[in-house]
Amino acid sequence: MLKINVIAVGGIKEKFFVEAIKEYSKRLSKYCQLKIIEVDEESNQKSIDVKKQKESERLIASSKGIMVLLDREGELVSSEKMAEMIDKYQTQGNSELTFVIGGSNGVSEQLKQKANKSISFGKITFPHQLFRVVLLEQIYRAVCINSNTPYHK
Repeated sequence: MLKINVIAVGGIKEKFFVEAIKEYSKRLSKYCQLKIIEVDEESNQKSIDVKKQKESERLIASSKGIMVLLDREGELVSSEKMAEMIDKYQTQGNSELTFVIGGSNGVSEQLKQKANKSISFGKITFPHQLFRVVLLEQIYRAVCINSNTPYHK
């Protein structure tokens, strides 16, 4: 079974986001083993570059398998492209994918270089907590597309 990890900087505070994440996690459990990993936000540093570097080191250390970075400057993907990407990695024998959501200041160049792929859901900026829900919804949509299962709205 495919393993999908979602690694993000910081935690989820709002109850409605927590509930949405639980719902998509439950839906995804039929298609993959989902693991959500939260790394600490760097709050002790004044330098944005140092913050990005320290958070990125934590993200890299927690990443397994194919690393897919969510980056506004990444390749723009549709739901169908996302499904194709997941299917392609699975077909190539990769049983573990890690989706990385950086902190509010972004990620280091080192992490960008280490990522196997960098994708974007558009040029707009999402709040990080909301984006985690959006990512899980898109992963769910992708696995439904790949399994020819009707998407449950």
